[in-house]
Amino acid sequence: MTDDTLSTATMNLPTDWIAPFADELSKDYFRKLQEFLASERQQQPIFPATENVFRAFQLTLLKNVRVVILGQDPYHDDAQAHGLSFSVRPGVKLPPSLRNIYKELESDLGITPANHGCLEQWARQGVMLLNSVLTVRAHEANSHRGKGWEEFTSRVLEVIKQRPHVAFVLWGKPAKRIAGTIDDRHLVIESPHPSPLSAYRGFFGSRPFSRINAFLKQNGQPEIQWELSAASSDSAPFDNSSSAT
Repeated sequence: MTDDTLSTATMNLPTDWIAPFADELSKDYFRKLQEFLASERQQQPIFPATENVFRAFQLTLLKNVRVVILGQDPYHDDAQAHGLSFSVRPGVKLPPSLRNIYKELESDLGITPANHGCLEQWARQGVMLLNSVLTVRAHEANSHRGKGWEEFTSRVLEVIKQRPHVAFVLWGKPAKRIAGTIDDRHLVIESPHPSPLSAYRGFFGSRPFSRINAFLKQNGQPEIQWELSAASSDSAPFDNSSSAT
């Protein structure tokens, strides 16, 4: 793989994130991962599109991260994945896990579910919607597991842990494994995954949204406005310094 290939793969990663990952992006595992992705994209559809692989990083700069919601791998059906865990673009049918997230949001905070599944408004408020694995073959769940993304996202989480007072939302056992040890400066919310297979085992009733806001308020940070209005096409990252308290 040429340096140009690596540059193309990472050119959408903001400088704010590149700085602490300068060494990581030159490691052998990351180069092999990019080679694998280049080969995969030549042979079959891969989700999300190349320009959206680092969408979560584009919308939530490192300096603004206040919450991490850690998913597994991207949605694998057509037109679903766009680089944010659990999110789909407006007009796309809500996946079952997201429907359950909205049900819990309504139960927790009384917020009526949005008529779309785009969570970019959360991302712009400092909610890092990160998947453990950032790509997937079309219609093949977990097909890019074990190819190097887990090492990269584990490193991402280690960097985020250096920030003060972050709420980590770990839904399902894979999220817990990737997150590793989190010290007591932070809030850790663990529960079963919101998928229909496990949501009734403890996800429903876990009240993550109110717990996050209580933690943020306790630590002098603005609460997350979880209610979603009409999706915006504005892609500017959210900046805490301009947030209302």
